[in-house]
Amino acid sequence: MSTKDIRTSNTPVACDVCGRTLLRGEHAETYLAGGARRAVCELCSSRALNEGWVREGSVASFAPGETPTERRSLLGRLRTRRESDGLDGSHLPGDLDVRPGSTQPSRVREPRHVHAVPTSAEHKVSSAVDAFNSSEHPRTVAGVARSLGAPGVSVRPSDARPSVVNVVVSWELCWYRYEIDLSDDGPSVRLSAQGYELDELPAEELEINAAANERGALALD
Repeated sequence: MSTKDIRTSNTPVACDVCGRTLLRGEHAETYLAGGARRAVCELCSSRALNEGWVREGSVASFAPGETPTERRSLLGRLRTRRESDGLDGSHLPGDLDVRPGSTQPSRVREPRHVHAVPTSAEHKVSSAVDAFNSSEHPRTVAGVARSLGAPGVSVRPSDARPSVVNVVVSWELCWYRYEIDLSDDGPSVRLSAQGYELDELPAEELEINAAANERGALALD
């Protein structure tokens, strides 16, 4: 009797930026760079953008032989030239201010909108959980949980930055730390670190005060 060669269909995916093999449940985004498609993990998305890589499907089509980086550079040069010539179309009647003794109009500075940060730790934590659940990150948590089970979740305000709340989602085999900045007009949520050993985390980030459901959404205990 001949034996069959049984192979798994779960082909490992490696990030083209950091070279790390993604865990089961992690999602790699496809970026375009030099005419090739690249897989980028969630943690390396900002590095990919800094290198001029463009997320697939986020830009319009290009002329034959034209790369996304070349098109973006061309648009940037044209915009700079138009703005220096005063032709960018952004000078509306209410935007100009002619100062006494001057014939050159100057742009009126728009007031800066500052988002009020909750003052109490309880309100910060609650706002951070709402922001996390409205982001794309619960998808990652749910994907890893399908392989490793329910995670432990710690949601705690940062001691160093009053407007920031850290969310740590941990399993025995890996962990993720998310940083939520409540000072933005719309609170920003980003993956700030990840690891594979729980002893890499300080003790307070292993004190569980929240849980994640099957969709990866968080709820405070």
